[in-house]
Amino acid sequence: MFIACAAAIWFAGIKLSDTTDVLSKRLRLGEAMGGVILLAIATNLPEIAITASAALAHQLDVAVGNILGGIALQTVVLAALDAAGVRPRAPLTYLAASLTLLLEGALVVTLLLVVVMSTQLPGSLIAWRVTPGGVIIAVVWACGLLLLRRAGRSLPWHRAGNAPDSQDKPAGHSTVTKEDHATRKGISTGRITLVFTAAALVTLVAGVCIEHSGEELFGRWGMSGVLFGATVLAAATSLPELSTGLTSTRMGDYKLAVSDIFGGNAFLPVLFLLATVLSGSAVLPEAHRTDIYLTALGGVLTLVYMTGLVFRPRRQWFRMGPDSLTVLAIYLLGIIGLAFIPA
Repeated sequence: MFIACAAAIWFAGIKLSDTTDVLSKRLRLGEAMGGVILLAIATNLPEIAITASAALAHQLDVAVGNILGGIALQTVVLAALDAAGVRPRAPLTYLAASLTLLLEGALVVTLLLVVVMSTQLPGSLIAWRVTPGGVIIAVVWACGLLLLRRAGRSLPWHRAGNAPDSQDKPAGHSTVTKEDHATRKGISTGRITLVFTAAALVTLVAGVCIEHSGEELFGRWGMSGVLFGATVLAAATSLPELSTGLTSTRMGDYKLAVSDIFGGNAFLPVLFLLATVLSGSAVLPEAHRTDIYLTALGGVLTLVYMTGLVFRPRRQWFRMGPDSLTVLAIYLLGIIGLAFIPA
């Protein structure tokens, strides 16, 4: 069941990626924040399903661990994209470097810091099924999107903040290509909407099933719930981001590939507001030391890639840039350290 659900998430993720791009273009969502929000929701449907299911069952630790563990591992997806999807041979951060991506990374780190601050607030600080931490996270995310939208139009820097020798075509050109291909094949907007809806339903159901089946399976094998959530479950729910990123890099849209990962990671903390509303309890104050540890790990990994976007390394080892290798090493060490944190 676990393998079947992972396969369903993978194939449904590919359909979600393609249909989301076409819909955002045809409905002119790409010209506003709607396209960014739609893509963030589509690629994070497994996390949304697991968070909602856990919140309704009042398993708040599962909801918190799923969100924070997913941020760290989705950042590691960039290393996979660096190794598998970049042509010509150059590190992903060299080809994708831009100030806009630095701002997206800064938004992720800012939200993670707000998460840490919110975990220290008392659980009794809740009214109308919302907490100050959840509301502030949502407000910071929305303000960040407005700033990123403005930065995407123009920045008062040389080449509008895009580094020299980066990708030739503008960021997001793969979205236009997908829409043109769908139009030439005569695929209607209604059909695209049906495929999107079906893929979303498959992803939602598979997201819940993969959490329950995976927890039972790896529990029988002796893996702790925290370690399972931060590794196996996070990897399975990151499959839509991986499929979306591989599609973008193979089409030469490296900036969009990095932007999708940073954008998805920025959206995940907003799910704390959803979990609080559904459960009626303050979720973030229920965070364990392992959750705060994973939050810091996600921030460190994001900062490594932000540094790579500034220094733009040219050398590669094992088909990856030094920033991707550093991220892999830090993540592995971080997971090892996670096992030593007392329950």
